[in-house]
Amino acid sequence: MAATMDVTLVDVPQASLLALKVSGDDFARDLRMAAAMKYYEMGRLSSGAAARLAGVPRVVFLARLADYNIDTFRLTEEQLQREERLA
Repeated sequence: MAATMDVTLVDVPQASLLALKVSGDDFARDLRMAAAMKYYEMGRLSSGAAARLAGVPRVVFLARLADYNIDTFRLTEEQLQREERLA
């Protein structure tokens, strides 16, 4: 398994956890997933790297993209034009 580093991200007010109705562990898990999704959406992480950040298998990560309204497959305009020519 790859080496990991413990990173303290934020101090979360108890009131926020109560409002969200989540435990600290659930909040940390959700925060990792949200960060992984955003980094993937920005193109800063591959789907595999983002899945590792989120702590889930790649297929689970890809399946969860729709929950965050993120396209699973992103093509550049050039790639899309190439696909159109091949169709």
